[in-house]
Amino acid sequence: MHFVVCLKQVPDTSEVRIDPITNTLMREGVPSIINPYDAHGLEEAIRLKEKVGGKVTIVSMGPPQAKEALKKAMTFGADRAILLSDRAFGGSDSLATAYILSSAIQKIQETDPIDLVFAGKEAIDGDTAQTGPGIAQRLDFPQLTYAIKIQELTETTVTVERKTESGRQIVQAQLPALITVEKELNDLRYASLPNMMKAAAYEPEVWDVKSLSFDTKKMGLKGSPTSVSRIFAPPGRSGGEIMDGTKDPAATVATVVQKLFQQNIIMVNPLAKGGKS
Repeated sequence: MHFVVCLKQVPDTSEVRIDPITNTLMREGVPSIINPYDAHGLEEAIRLKEKVGGKVTIVSMGPPQAKEALKKAMTFGADRAILLSDRAFGGSDSLATAYILSSAIQKIQETDPIDLVFAGKEAIDGDTAQTGPGIAQRLDFPQLTYAIKIQELTETTVTVERKTESGRQIVQAQLPALITVEKELNDLRYASLPNMMKAAAYEPEVWDVKSLSFDTKKMGLKGSPTSVSRIFAPPGRSGGEIMDGTKDPAATVATVVQKLFQQNIIMVNPLAKGGKS
C-alpha cells in the first residue's frame, strides 16, 4: 500500500513572541519543529507500512529550510520526501495551501497510486483544521477527521474511530481516503540508527511552480481569500481574590454569593417563588 503524509514545519509556539508594532509572529531565533499532529500522522503511516507492507511518501510545502524537517521525518522510516517550495507559494492561506498540496498528490497518484493520505488535525501555528479537509475535497477522497484509532485496514476500506464533541464514532470509507489525526492516535517512536544514517545522505525532492500545472491565481496572497489582520497576545489574567473560609464558612459563602450577584454571574429569577434565583 502507498501512504502519503502531509507534513508541515512550524515554529515552536512555546517560544514564539509577537511583534507589538507589526502584529506578526517573530520567528527569528525561534526553533522550527515538525507539526506535532503531523508527526502522529507519519507515525501511523509507518506503523501501517510495517503491518501490511508498502511505502510512505511525505509531502510538505515551505521554504528551502523545511528540508530539515523532511530529513528528520525520514529518520523515522519514511521512504520518499517531496518539498513544494517556490516564492509563488508564499502567503498562501489554508485554501491555497490545500490546492497546492492536492495538486502535488494528484501528480504522485498518476504514477504511484495512493491508498491513504494522512494529515494532522491542525497546524499549531494556525489552528484552522481546514487544510486536510480541503485536500480531501479537491482530491474527491472520503475524509475521516479527528481519528484516534485505525480499527481496520483492508485492500478496499479503512475503519476509523474518531473523536466527536459528544463522544466517539466509528466510521468506514472506501479507499483511497484522507485521515486527519489527533495526538491520541499513537505514541511517537524514536529514530533508529540505520534510518538516521539513511536520512543523513538523503536529499528531498524539490518541486516548484513549474513542476506542476499550477494555476497561479489559486496560490499565494492572490489566491488566498482570507488574511490575518491582527495578531495579539491575550491579556494576562489576574490572580483572583483568595478568601479564607476556615474560620467562618457560612459568612464566607454569603460573601461569595453577594460578589457573584454584584458581578451578574448569578442573577435573581423574578419568576421564582419569593424572588429567589
